[in-house]
Amino acid sequence: MTIGKIPAERFLELSESIPVCDVRSPSEFISGHIPGAINIPLFNDAEREAVGIRYKREGRIPAILEGLRLSASMMTEKLSQALKAADKGKLLVHCWRGGMRSEAMAWLFSLGDIETEVLEGGYKAYRNYILDRLSEKRKMIVLGGLTGSSKTHILRYLKSEGNQIIDLEGLANHKGSAFGALGELPQPSTEHFANLLYNEWKRNDSNLPFWVEDESRSIGSVFIPDGFYETMQEVPVIVLMMAVKLRLPRLIQEYSIYPPELLKAAITRISKRLGGDNTRDAINAVEQGDYSKAIEISLGYYDKAYQFGLKKKNSNNLIYVDTETDDIAANAQKVLDAACKISW
Repeated sequence: MTIGKIPAERFLELSESIPVCDVRSPSEFISGHIPGAINIPLFNDAEREAVGIRYKREGRIPAILEGLRLSASMMTEKLSQALKAADKGKLLVHCWRGGMRSEAMAWLFSLGDIETEVLEGGYKAYRNYILDRLSEKRKMIVLGGLTGSSKTHILRYLKSEGNQIIDLEGLANHKGSAFGALGELPQPSTEHFANLLYNEWKRNDSNLPFWVEDESRSIGSVFIPDGFYETMQEVPVIVLMMAVKLRLPRLIQEYSIYPPELLKAAITRISKRLGGDNTRDAINAVEQGDYSKAIEISLGYYDKAYQFGLKKKNSNNLIYVDTETDDIAANAQKVLDAACKISW
């Protein structure tokens, strides 16, 4: 049997209409996978380790025999899963490097008359492909502003009005500060974050600009891909300037709902940057229910840090927008008006 193999670009085109079957082990899949793929592993984690040890010690043929011994009893179940997953009798299949695991599973699926295409170079080729694409220079606008300026809300409003955005914090399940994990789902791995980012990026019309929020290189424990982050440093940044008194009410509303212990833990995480006195005062304020004071102390650090970061950017790329309101729609219009002045 000849196994048809296709490059990553074609594989991803077909994945829009044909299900993707990832035959790597469960732990490999959890670390990162093509969004929407299903996992039908040839080996579980322990079996994969056993086959790998056999290969290193005795070579290819003994490893194949070990693999057959370990997986033979589950072949019926794997084929049954594939038959349920296949759409109109078709599946796209990949392993790590497009080698024996994907070829073996493609052969198994063919016994059920499933037509398969195998990803040439496997998941590794997919990763190289998407990271190259994410490094491409496209029309991007970065929305900046001091903490609490409702940048995420503004971006979502812009999306509702038909503008292209990529919600980096939404993909990372983190709001980007020491308090950013509160109320969020567990973060994806950095590897899978890039996969999710590409999935959003590819949907955008490359002839039109898209918006992202200004971020540091990391969002919580997740790192933005290097090429994409470098582009963020080179494109126009619209910086929304809003006074503390306008930012406080929304921040109090968003964070006062969390248990005091979680808020104090977040403050403690930035204690070295706040300093001993500020840390103590902020924690005491939380204990006394004075969230306004606790947040204002924390903003003192974040405002200085953000303004320091702006100094590292090309001043020619910075467009400052002053606002006297915290109204989302009004501020969205202000940044849109500023964006109209950008010449591409």
